[in-house]
Amino acid sequence: QVQLVESGGGLVQAGGSLRLSCAASGGTLSSYAMGWFRQAPGKEREVVASISRSGSSTYYADSVKGRFTISRDNAKNTVYLQMDSLKPEDTAVYYCGARAGAYESSFYTHALYYAYWGQGTQVTVSS
Repeated sequence: QVQLVESGGGLVQAGGSLRLSCAASGGTLSSYAMGWFRQAPGKEREVVASISRSGSSTYYADSVKGRFTISRDNAKNTVYLQMDSLKPEDTAVYYCGARAGAYESSFYTHALYYAYWGQGTQVTVSS
């Protein structure tokens, strides 16, 4: 069973950048499709970006397209989310999720598809 630990969150001014990392242990990362989600107070968890097992396919929510980049390094068992041009509305707790049994080139955009989650990392963007 894979365990996930997110890091890299913090406080940043609007227009700034952050790089989130999600380190996996207890499993081989290449066996899992991965996703980054976020949840703001009073709102549902929403997908930010997702990536296939091989990294060949990616998905971005419209709200982050062109500003965020998801990537993975299976050799390091780590998934990344590079966040540029941050906006106050990006403020949320960011979670990474892992889905087992995924097709090699498929990504998944709904939280229900993910069985494993990290504890989350807070991202706060000030205006």
